[in-house]
Parts: sequence; structure tokens; C-alpha cells
Amino acid sequence: MGVNGSDVERIADRLFLARGDRWRNHTAFWVLLTLSAVIAAAGVVAQSTATVIGAMIVAPLMTPILGTALAIVLADRHALARSIGLVLGASAAVIAIGYLVGLATQLDVVAETNSEVAARVSPRLIDLVAAIATGLVGAFAVVRSDVSDTLPGVAIAISLVPPLAVVGLTAESGADDQALGALLLFGTNVAAIIATGTVVLLAARVRTAAPLVGIQVAPLRGRTLVTVAVSLLLVAAPLTGGSVSVVREESVVARAQPVAEDWAAQRSWEVTDVFLRGSTLHVVTLGLRPQASGLGAQELRGQLAEAGLDGVDVEVTLVLGGSQTADADGD
Repeated sequence: MGVNGSDVERIADRLFLARGDRWRNHTAFWVLLTLSAVIAAAGVVAQSTATVIGAMIVAPLMTPILGTALAIVLADRHALARSIGLVLGASAAVIAIGYLVGLATQLDVVAETNSEVAARVSPRLIDLVAAIATGLVGAFAVVRSDVSDTLPGVAIAISLVPPLAVVGLTAESGADDQALGALLLFGTNVAAIIATGTVVLLAARVRTAAPLVGIQVAPLRGRTLVTVAVSLLLVAAPLTGGSVSVVREESVVARAQPVAEDWAAQRSWEVTDVFLRGSTLHVVTLGLRPQASGLGAQELRGQLAEAGLDGVDVEVTLVLGGSQTADADGD
């Protein structure tokens, strides 16, 4: 997979916006970034997966992130500072746009009521695994011009702009914990892209071919590579905790579901949803409200305790059945 001098020049021209026509490169980057941020924020608010995917394809944020990896491989401090600065500035801009879109939205955009937000605020270890694999594909596509057609798929597979838009939207809604979760997802993807990009570019012998076309290469220090590796470990720690939490929640819900369904059937109710939020198990049922006794949450709590779920609080929500239509003309 070794590259030649012309390949390195092509890669550098693609990833370093300061090369060539700087004004043209930066104008294109910021215009596409702004539009992709607006599209992503609007898609999240509208809960439109197709719109969010469109934002992923338009977003140019992967360029400076891979540019960071290239700067690390070349040990080019100036290029590294420019790439990192561009990533940070672009990230702040997307978050700001998401916040502004949130101000224009009447309802809070949070995980409890928005599926697009819910999908991005609780990253797990499997998200890091997917990001590493996607980053490898993206870096390989940059090195090999004959497989560059895969880049749109890479843009869809690794989410960059949508999580940042979610950070702004949830921060405006006051859900700071969800904003931090979305920011962690973005950081996970960035760390994976930089790490995998560094590995692929080193394996492609970019450092050997770069001097052939006049691109300077400085000594690559071991601590630089250690820093890249440590960044992956830093994001892996909270992701592991999130994975353990998700497994616990799924286990509790799986054990509580049949107990709740049997309890509801005794009242001629139907369970429509069972989920765990914090230490409270929420059971949503559909049926008619009993005339005398209450909803029976304490009885359900006792049945769950018998099933081995002692430390879980219970909240029962009864949605009354039936509907009625009234025409505007009074019929």
C-alpha cells in the first residue's frame, strides 16, 4: 500500500486547506460546513433521518480531522496547529448553529421526545469500534485514489456534524447531560479518525515519499504516537461505563416486561412501553381508569421484588383508551 511522491502531494493538497488557493479552499469549507450544520439541526428537530444523512454527506469536517493525522505523520507543527484550530473552530460553529436553531424551536429538543437526539446522547463502546473501522476505510480511501468513491459512505457511517448540532440543541433546551453525551460521541469519532488515519498513513510510507516532492518531514517522536493512543483510551473509559449501564438497563427491562404484562392483564390493561430511567422503572399502560382503587403501582413493585428486582422504583402511567372526533361544522 506504499505511496509515491505524487500521491503524497495529492493527499496533502486534499487535506491541508492552506495549500493551493487558500481563499477558495476555506470559502468552500465554511460554506459547506454552515449549510450542513443547518441541515443537520433541522433534520434532528424534524426527526428526519434522511435529512440528517444529507447533512453527513455535505459536511466537510472529516478533511481537517484527517489533515490532523497527516500533520502528525509528517511531524509538521504548523500544519498540525492549523488543522486542530480548524476542527475546534468548525465544531464551535456547528454547536452555535444548533443552539440558534433550538432558540427558534418552540419545544425542547431532548432525547425523551426526539429519536434523533436519543440516538446520539448515550454513546457506547461499540460506537468506538464502529468509528475505528470507519476511520480505517476513510484513511484508506484518501491514500488510494482508486477507492475514493467510498468516501460518501464513510461520511454517512461516521457521524460528525449531527452530534455537534445535538450538542447545541440540547444545551439550549437545558439538557446539559445529553449535550455532554453527544459531545462524547463526536470526540470518540474524532479520536478514532485521527488514530486510524495516523496508522494508515504511516503504513503507506508517507514519510518516505514526502521528501521526493519537497514536503518537509521532521523527526516523529514516540510521545506523539503515545498521545494519539492515549486519546483513544480516554474516550474508551466513559464509553465502557455507558455500555455497562445500557446492558444493565436492558437486563432490568427484559426481566420486568413479563411481570408488568401479567400485572396489567389482571386489570384488562395493555402495556405499551417499559423503560428504565435512572433507578426508576417506567411502565406505560393503556386502559380504563379503575373507579375505586388506585393504579396499583405498589402491587407491581411487590411483584417485581418477588422477581428479583428489589432496588428499582416504579412509576406507572395509565393512558385512557378511546377517542372522539368533532367536526368544525358541529356534526
